[in-house]
Amino acid sequence: MKKPDKTNVMRILDQKKIPYTSHYYGDSEAISGVEVAAVLNQNPDHVFKTLVTVGVSKSNYVFVVPVEKELDLKKAAAAVSEKSIAMIKSKDLLPLTGYIHGGCSPIGMKKQFKTVIDSSATEFDTIIFSGGKIGYQVELPLEELRKVISFELADIQNML
Repeated sequence: MKKPDKTNVMRILDQKKIPYTSHYYGDSEAISGVEVAAVLNQNPDHVFKTLVTVGVSKSNYVFVVPVEKELDLKKAAAAVSEKSIAMIKSKDLLPLTGYIHGGCSPIGMKKQFKTVIDSSATEFDTIIFSGGKIGYQVELPLEELRKVISFELADIQNML
């Protein structure tokens, strides 16, 4: 399978001279994050998904959690000092972030929103997350990610 061109996320990382590993899993239909982890032969706790929410204040927030976990909306709201938050509607994702469902990355959004990454990310030397397009993932250490986006770490996953 031929690896296609770089995504905007990869171009941003290249421009800032930030080392990363790219993973390509094909231009298949949007498959679940757990399936992406399986295709990449990775521990699902090591592969993260990007979720965009809206608070009662109408501010938007980005949360990054392991693919097989769920975002705990109460913990997430507390992490950003909101009374409550809700997931944004799928139809609002592209106009707000520039990304489609299944290809949303915390890097390269139209606007930088307050971002919180689940603290479990510190258990790994690197984390893997969307490269900004379905079929693409990027992998890099948190300290390198911090050179591109501002984020906080917090326990925001739902203990199932």
